[in-house]
Amino acid sequence: MNNLQKIVEQFQQNEVIAYPTEAVFGLGCNPNSEQAVRKLLALKKREEKKGLILIAPTVELLLPYLDETKLSDEQWQRFGNIGSQAITWIMPAKPNLPRFLTGQFNSIAMRLCRTPAVEVLCLSTQSAITSTSANLSGLPPCRTSGQVYAQFGNDFPVLEAETEGRTNPSEIRDIFTQQVLRAG
Repeated sequence: MNNLQKIVEQFQQNEVIAYPTEAVFGLGCNPNSEQAVRKLLALKKREEKKGLILIAPTVELLLPYLDETKLSDEQWQRFGNIGSQAITWIMPAKPNLPRFLTGQFNSIAMRLCRTPAVEVLCLSTQSAITSTSANLSGLPPCRTSGQVYAQFGNDFPVLEAETEGRTNPSEIRDIFTQQVLRAG
C-alpha cells in the first residue's frame, strides 16, 4: 500500500478510487459528496434507484447513515458478527439520507469490512466508503489491481494491495428478516 496517501488525496478530492475487498476490487468514493457519487454512478452506468453499499471497518464510521433506533440488541449483534462469509446487511437508513445513496429505498446496504486495505483507507479518511464491484458493464469484477488498470486505464487511482482471496462476493441479507437477497 505504498500509494495510500495518493489514494486518500483522490478520495478527499471527490474522485472515484479502486481498492481491494474480501473477494474483488471495489470502486468507491466519498459517500458525503454527491459529486463523487454521481461520478461513480456514471462510471459504472448504474441507475441511482438501485442505491449503494457502504463499507467500513467499524460501526462508528457507519452511524451517520444508519437509523440505529430501529435496531434491537439481537440485530446489532447480528450486524457486528463478522464471519468467514462477508455479509452486506440491508439496514434502516437515517430519514434525511440522500437518494443518491439509498436509491428508491428507505434502507441502505452496509458491511463491516476488515480487509486490511479497507481498514487503513477508512481510518485514514475517517469515513465509510461506497462500494460497488470494480468492473465495466458486462465484464467480470476485477480481482487484481492489474485487472482494474486493464479495464479503467493506467492512470486510474488504485490502492495497491491484495484482496483477501475469497471466491464469492458478499452475501446481501435483510437485517430484520435475514432474507438472502444475493447469495455469497
